[in-house]
Amino acid sequence: MKVTKETFRHEQKYLISKKDQTLIRQRLKDILHLDKHVKERSYTIRSLYFDDYWNSAYEEKEAGILMRKKYRIRIYNFTDDVIKLERKRKHGAYIYKEDAPLTREEFYKILDGDYQFLLKSPHPLCQEFYVECVTNQMRPRTIVDYEREPWILEAGTVRVTFDENVRAAVGSFDIFDANLPTLEVLEEDKLVMEVKYTEFYPDIVKAIVPADATEYTAVSKYVLCYDKSNYKHSFNNYWYENGSK
Repeated sequence: MKVTKETFRHEQKYLISKKDQTLIRQRLKDILHLDKHVKERSYTIRSLYFDDYWNSAYEEKEAGILMRKKYRIRIYNFTDDVIKLERKRKHGAYIYKEDAPLTREEFYKILDGDYQFLLKSPHPLCQEFYVECVTNQMRPRTIVDYEREPWILEAGTVRVTFDENVRAAVGSFDIFDANLPTLEVLEEDKLVMEVKYTEFYPDIVKAIVPADATEYTAVSKYVLCYDKSNYKHSFNNYWYENGSK
């Protein structure tokens, strides 16, 4: 099993207009390049977020707790080519992400409340998720969809992303159902720009952020989508419907 040293990254989020996006993209093209995984300009990200019985991830975010974590299962373009269980930890202004691969069959086992296989996984993250599911009653909460346009700068390991059409998918927690109805969570002309970097934040990248951009660190896509879809997926309803599992 490969062991890697934890690398915490800086993360800044901004709420910008589509007009700003066009201007920023023009500047980015001269100093950054599109992520190699992008076939056209963007790809679709779908994440199923989990929270415990006490709604800790949501409540701690709302309260501004400096050290917190959240779990999600993520896929791309509604396919099962890559399925990842992820844990995102935040320590003040720093973030650290871990992931472990899942199969489609394993995803449905988790959805059905069958967690035993996680305990036998070679990935520590899966084993820890098992503990969370059994002891803290970790359960699905909401699905977050958006289209991501990612730009990369090797110096400083800088990543600038535009996340458009942020929406909450409702109807079920089946992330492979591309036909789930969705609810928009941002104003029509708005999107989220994220800037992540490990080593340093180059001045040339700082200069492209518009002066009137709204810093967006006070809320997250998960919180927005949870609030939007909670009337469809309240925890108590899910718990009572699935309590025997």
